[in-house]
Amino acid sequence: METGAITQYVDVAQLVLYAFWIFFAGLVYYLVRENHREGYPMDPGRENGPKTTGWPVPDTKTYKLHDGREVLIPNADRADGAYSAQPTHRWAGAPLEPVGDPLLAGVGPGAWAQRANAPDLTFEGHVKIVPLRVAGDHGVALQDVDPRGLPVIGADREVAGEVKDLWVDRSEMLFRYLEVGLPSGRSVLLPMTFSRIRKHGVFVHALLAEQFGNVPALAHPEHVTFLEEEKITAYYGAGTLYATPRRQEPML
Repeated sequence: METGAITQYVDVAQLVLYAFWIFFAGLVYYLVRENHREGYPMDPGRENGPKTTGWPVPDTKTYKLHDGREVLIPNADRADGAYSAQPTHRWAGAPLEPVGDPLLAGVGPGAWAQRANAPDLTFEGHVKIVPLRVAGDHGVALQDVDPRGLPVIGADREVAGEVKDLWVDRSEMLFRYLEVGLPSGRSVLLPMTFSRIRKHGVFVHALLAEQFGNVPALAHPEHVTFLEEEKITAYYGAGTLYATPRRQEPML
């Protein structure tokens, strides 16, 4: 027999190959289950979160957070994001059509998840995303345009309001939101990713000027929770499709 052979039909290389196949199959099985740990499946008409059990949905695992809280994932009793829509057809999985104000319907690009109604924290335990009036040690770089005081212009080229402040992420050292003061006296947050800052104004393609009035409000004027971030971003996301009827039509 040759070097490495255990019998005339089995050798070390063959055993290593079989071991690799078994390991790889186990890895695929594990990754598929972990991939379905949260947010799957999305069944229309459900009252709470996903209730499907068994493979590939994994067993419940307890996660201990840095603030001492514990969360169970997956959690069949967890409340999920609400939406106002109806199926366009009777077959399962049919697209949902918004009912009422499409920007607040919670479907399509405006869908949101029921995240924790608590602010994100830094490693030291401080509120992570705050306005510059709170984080006085942060500021706008000298080479950049300071948008405070600039008008906010919607997709209809009308002025929606004026930038009052910037909200900074103290962990990532970047700006997350613009705080926009509306003519009504309300202040709403505008995600930086939905804005284009120029020297003469801040342009927002997602919404019309009048639609800024329905941006979800904050419970506290100087911090934003995970759930509030989810709803605010979803509102602007919905505007990319539902702000005007023409946006729902084919491009060609």
